[in-house]
Amino acid sequence: MKSDSKKWALITGAGRQRVGFHVARALGKKGYSLALHYRTSATEARESAGILSQEGFEIRIFQADLAVESQVGRLVEQLHSECGRLDALVSCASTWHAVELDKTTAADYLGFFESNVLATVLIAQKAGLLMTRQPEGGCIVTVGDWAVTRPYLNYLAYHTSKGAIPVFTKALAVELAHLNPRVRVNCVEPGPVMLPAELSPQDREEAIGATLVQREGSPDHVAMAVMSLVENDFITGVCLPVDGGRSIWALNR
Repeated sequence: MKSDSKKWALITGAGRQRVGFHVARALGKKGYSLALHYRTSATEARESAGILSQEGFEIRIFQADLAVESQVGRLVEQLHSECGRLDALVSCASTWHAVELDKTTAADYLGFFESNVLATVLIAQKAGLLMTRQPEGGCIVTVGDWAVTRPYLNYLAYHTSKGAIPVFTKALAVELAHLNPRVRVNCVEPGPVMLPAELSPQDREEAIGATLVQREGSPDHVAMAVMSLVENDFITGVCLPVDGGRSIWALNR
């Protein structure tokens, strides 16, 4: 049965309990029913869905490789069939790891392009077109990276892929508003949030020390930024750093 009277939000990359999971929880607290996407982490997705369901949120799970256009189309069609509508999309699925310059190959560029660019643009395009057919429109939030303005060492292929997200966000905002002015597209650009466990103590200290607020961010900081963009219907085509000031300040870093 379609749930046409409910607000539905799709959060990609929300299978594991990382940033996407916390964004989903924030949307749930605002009354959205939640569609969680995963690619390969089926067990983790069921665990995340169970946690959020116990907190009282309506949950559905969808699987797709977001770099494959046919699978993206299937996901959007399935979601529309089961849920009846889509009011918000937050594209959290991405990949981040270091590759030294002299070891960076075409395969690295292609891999990051698929996981960070295609996995964002294909779902946003198809979901956005669905939203244009709804009188109420909808809101899309992409996830970029603060470092597109100040890249750091050993992440050339990653930075190249993430650099496409701000331009895509602005261009898609123009395209979709032309079809339905109630459809908005914005971007959040996280900084040092949920730093990986394998990061060395020195690298962790440097990342935190390069912020103005002198501390690591949390997934909830990103979720709050997402919600501010979802709820303010006079904002579209903007990119909001959530980085503790790191993108505007660095002391010998």
